[in-house]
Amino acid sequence: MQSEPTTVEKLRGLRWSIISNAANTVMVQYTFFGSIFILFLSELGLSKSEMGFLLSLLPFFGLVAIFVAPWTERFGLKRTYLTFFGLRALIAAGLLLTPWVYSHFGPETTLIFVAITTALFAGVRAIGVTASFPWVQEYVPNNVRGKYTATNNIFTTLTGFAAVTVGGWVLEQTMGLDGFMILLTTGVLFGWISVAFAALIPGGAPRTPVSGQKRDLGFALRDSTFIYYLLGVGLITLATVPLGSFLPLFMREQVGLSDSAVVWLQTGSLAGTLLSSYLWGWAADRYGSIPVMLYGITLRILLPILWMLMPREDASSLYVALGIAFLQGVADMGWGIGSGRLLYVSVVPPEKRTDYMALYYAFTGIVGGISQLSGGRLLDASQGLSGQLGVLTLDPFVPLFLLNIFLPIVSLFVLRTIREERGVRVGQFTGIFLRGNPFLAMSSMIRFHLARDEHSTVLMTERLGQAKSPLTVDELLEALEDPRFNVRFEAIISIARMPADRRLIDALVEILEGSELALTVVAAWALGRLGDKRAIEPLRRSLSASYRSVRAHSARALGALHDRESAPLLLERLNEESDRGLQMAYASALGNLQWVEATPKLLQLLAETENEGARLELALTLARIVGEEHNFISLLRQVRSDPGTATAQALSSYRKRHEKKLSKAALAGLRDCEETLARGELDHGCRLLGQVIAELPLESMGAARAAILQECAQQLADSGAEHIEYILLAIHTLLVVER
Repeated sequence: MQSEPTTVEKLRGLRWSIISNAANTVMVQYTFFGSIFILFLSELGLSKSEMGFLLSLLPFFGLVAIFVAPWTERFGLKRTYLTFFGLRALIAAGLLLTPWVYSHFGPETTLIFVAITTALFAGVRAIGVTASFPWVQEYVPNNVRGKYTATNNIFTTLTGFAAVTVGGWVLEQTMGLDGFMILLTTGVLFGWISVAFAALIPGGAPRTPVSGQKRDLGFALRDSTFIYYLLGVGLITLATVPLGSFLPLFMREQVGLSDSAVVWLQTGSLAGTLLSSYLWGWAADRYGSIPVMLYGITLRILLPILWMLMPREDASSLYVALGIAFLQGVADMGWGIGSGRLLYVSVVPPEKRTDYMALYYAFTGIVGGISQLSGGRLLDASQGLSGQLGVLTLDPFVPLFLLNIFLPIVSLFVLRTIREERGVRVGQFTGIFLRGNPFLAMSSMIRFHLARDEHSTVLMTERLGQAKSPLTVDELLEALEDPRFNVRFEAIISIARMPADRRLIDALVEILEGSELALTVVAAWALGRLGDKRAIEPLRRSLSASYRSVRAHSARALGALHDRESAPLLLERLNEESDRGLQMAYASALGNLQWVEATPKLLQLLAETENEGARLELALTLARIVGEEHNFISLLRQVRSDPGTATAQALSSYRKRHEKKLSKAALAGLRDCEETLARGELDHGCRLLGQVIAELPLESMGAARAAILQECAQQLADSGAEHIEYILLAIHTLLVVER
């Protein structure tokens, strides 16, 4: 017995799988599936009930999966698939005798002949498909399953485009059954080509059951997740399978399209498949199967509404139908990729895949067969339906359309009960595409992966952050692990621009607690900028880090996060610290926290500091404790432009609003100070303001504000305009008090 192939062998074999599936697409389009077979049956004169019966044979034979599944594993999944799919193509070739049977024995015998051929085809196909499900689960690695499905869909869709285009052209150029025979022959040939390439795929070796191990179908039937999944899939199948089969007849009989136009109509669906498949696959791998699946169902619910409202017998009918078909392709891809990935990755345990897949295939076969039978009978029963109900045209297909609205809605609620180990909720999935700039995010993600050098990667990492979209989280996490320092550094800067995300915060915390000092300090800053409370506890721990720079940035970050519980510790550290850099960091944090108890120490630090920039930051810190930081910054900008006028106008505003509360000496002193400052005599005006503050009612302003004004008064009286931050702080404190 061969061992399971390695991941490298599996990845190498995926290309042959895709080529095999692309060749199989031609057979699918030209034989028993797709519009061509329905039109072929219609050309033979079969009723819709008879068509439904023939179509039901294909899924009904899925029931054999329960009985043959153990044998396929012993015989070999790959060997079973190749053998029975080869026979499938041979049996399909029997349809080429249909014109001869029809001409010699009549329509009733032809129906029996086509039914027998279809039944034989369905039987051998069912055995091959029974083997294919667990084989596919084996040779496609889970981490690339969504991308594989998307890539496979792209190639099969392109092949489908070509097949449908050629098929429509052939039917347009031929009469009667001739065109169908040409297409059937082509389909059979491509069926054998598909089998030839499938032979190159690894895995699927014969497996001997473990001694003492018995089948336990009951285990799967007791699995509530599996049962809910089957129920949801069954409801979708009941609704969509018959509609998909009979939609070509709706387009021909009710909308008025020709046979060739009906076939070409599939190009719209294929275009939707082609353009959306990679995005659906990427989203399923990254965000989980369930949101992709549920959005696919939601789009499917919209389709029958659009079909019922589309124009009939009109020049625009074909173009409207193509547009709806495009949306159908998008919806089918969302449903197909999401539900398929969920089945293989989350619903079916790998060790019990044969039993689970057999039950799945049998169940969907039974439901699919019932849906085809009931769909054909429903159409025949509603043949007399006609008329107009508002904007809705009543026809025999309306009951089928209504069924395709109701049952998927029920399925939506059933499938929402399934939980996925890794994946986002539906609401989160929607938010991912609505937050930030998704277009910039998508383009940046692509260019990030295509970047060839460090400079380009750094630029693309910057753009990832500029998008502010949750879509770029994985790329930013990847950039954090890049071996190039500049890329990692830029990743932290970019993350700081992003909305808060748990994974990003966890990654920054890991860097904060790491040993790469140059990145640790930036990570602390970024955590503060993100504003998420989950960063508080790690930042508190970093206040005791070995490196001063880490302690400083952690303190500033805690201030930015408004962690008032850290204020007593920060004040304690400030009182004990002698390092100027750390003193400034602790002071700044306390200012952001508006910790009034820190006011005396901050005033002392301001008086002892000589660096002009540091003094201005300390003045701002005190202004923050007072409140209304933005007014301080606004006054600072005005003072830089014209200090005399700005300070004079600010004091005038204060005086006019408090004329009734101030003493005559204070009012006179303020007027004198204003006039002096307005003349540009800044030094003398500052000294006058220091004297006037003593005349103001400081006792009513609170301890912190009074302390700030008293310190400002002394400093202004002693040094005048030498330290401009004192007059800024004094005026700001006065203006805040009066508010």
